[in-house]
Amino acid sequence: MDENAKIPGVDAPIEERLLFLQENMVNFVKQYSLPVIEVSLVVSKYIRALLESLERAASASGEEIPENISKAWEIDADLTAPTIDSFPLDKLLGTLDEDRMDILETLVRVTMIETEMILLDGISALRMWEHLVRSKLATISSPGQLFSPLEIPEDW
Repeated sequence: MDENAKIPGVDAPIEERLLFLQENMVNFVKQYSLPVIEVSLVVSKYIRALLESLERAASASGEEIPENISKAWEIDADLTAPTIDSFPLDKLLGTLDEDRMDILETLVRVTMIETEMILLDGISALRMWEHLVRSKLATISSPGQLFSPLEIPEDW
């Protein structure tokens, strides 16, 4: 995260606010070599929380949430995923770096709050991350690969 970067104000264009979130997430994930599993858990947790708020607001006003926001995006994967039995969950969960995950979650939360990002825009940005992570998860064949650093494409 660039400590000299200024958080865009609420009056800044949404593109600028989304770019700020994206750049800071990319920088943090790269700088700390965050594993696929940790990014996946943080993004999933945050999407779930934001989506619950959005669903309550939509229900209260009689609106429907677009499917590209309410559901995960399709991934291109013709692979057969390993069964959960082949992954020792207790061991995997004990290996997570909770502090690092908390920092990523805080980065996302603070950026969205400080820029007063609209829930729809925030979820859309996180859906892009979810798509990247799910694509990586679809190629994993052993538990150790869950802890390899998330590779972010250059054009991100």
